[in-house]
Amino acid sequence: MAHINEEFLKLQKNYLFADIAKKVNAYKTAHPDKKVISLGIGDVTQPLAPAVIEAMHKAVDDMATKEHFHGYGPEQGYLWLREAIVKNDYEARGIHLDPCEVFVNDGAKSDTGNIGDLLSQDNTMAVTDPIYPVYIDSNVMGGRAGVFENGRWSNVTYMSCSEENKFVPQIPDHRVDMVYLCYPNNPTGMVIAKDELQKWVDYALAHNAIIFYDAAYEAYIQDDDIPHSIYEIPNAKKVAIEFHSYSKTAGFTGIRCGYTIIPKELTATTKDGKCVEVAQYWDRRQCTKFNGTSYISQRAAEAIYSSEGKKQIKQTINYYMENARILRKSLTELGLTVYGGENAPYLWVKTPANTPSWKFFEEMLNGAQVVCTPGVGFGLAGEGFIRITSFGDRNDCIEAMARIKKWLNK
Repeated sequence: MAHINEEFLKLQKNYLFADIAKKVNAYKTAHPDKKVISLGIGDVTQPLAPAVIEAMHKAVDDMATKEHFHGYGPEQGYLWLREAIVKNDYEARGIHLDPCEVFVNDGAKSDTGNIGDLLSQDNTMAVTDPIYPVYIDSNVMGGRAGVFENGRWSNVTYMSCSEENKFVPQIPDHRVDMVYLCYPNNPTGMVIAKDELQKWVDYALAHNAIIFYDAAYEAYIQDDDIPHSIYEIPNAKKVAIEFHSYSKTAGFTGIRCGYTIIPKELTATTKDGKCVEVAQYWDRRQCTKFNGTSYISQRAAEAIYSSEGKKQIKQTINYYMENARILRKSLTELGLTVYGGENAPYLWVKTPANTPSWKFFEEMLNGAQVVCTPGVGFGLAGEGFIRITSFGDRNDCIEAMARIKKWLNK
């Protein structure tokens, strides 16, 4: 008889965004005459950049000829894309990387969820709270999280990010082996200064820990003094793996492409104390479990780094950040406390009168037909907040704010 992996039985209810979709669909079914505006799930709405579309058309044409046809590609990604990533995303910031340290994937979600495959089940871990659910759920599946008690996992160190500590996570007062950091942060939209990030690198060096640094939203950073990569911090290549995605940077949520950086200097130890390079084992893992990102998607990603592509991508990012400015201004004028939205496409909004997150979600859906994401879905510290994204259409954002204003002023 086949037995289920019982770690999966420990997962709590449904995935957050599946719960939201179920509630929204139920509302739409009951109220077919109502137009619902979604500012909840962080999907993009603007079309792909013309340079990207042109590259994809050319890539499709390549696949139509024997001379230029591409079958299986390198599991690590084509060298021409990896070289473009190193040149544009790292060398431009004074960071030296070798293309062999770049692993192209089908989006950051896959690799942030799978990276735990590399590390022993008995490693301890720390996460910020609130947090992107994939970090926790993937470790539950991997048998690393422990027992779920009173809303938290017994083997996880939670670093609360709240108004009281200005959303700056505190360094644990004990050793952990794995640290998940996401900046600009999903869901709060907050960023981390270089001096704070240096503290985490120092901590990891002192405890032989590995930092999993999710930089999926770095392209939205507006302030010059905010780091775009953890590798801007001295010695970070010895302790950090960095994840990037083109999903929100270039509208690739339906194209699927991103990349992970695992520096050659990064090592972990065996139980008998032997030191091994992490990158070679990730390479081995990918060659076994991943067939590589499609040729067409990688050509599309390469086009982002062309001169025209850079201009066009910047225009789209500016569009979403202008949405964020409009949303932030409107919500603040309504008397709501708003964080984020200045260096990130997410706004973290405090609910009026400490209304529970899910209750406020339901009330806003029914009262204004606007969808948000309940903050508690990202962790206990998210209770009393909602997340709003700026990825919507401009007119929808403006209409949503008008509806919320009318609803709150009743």
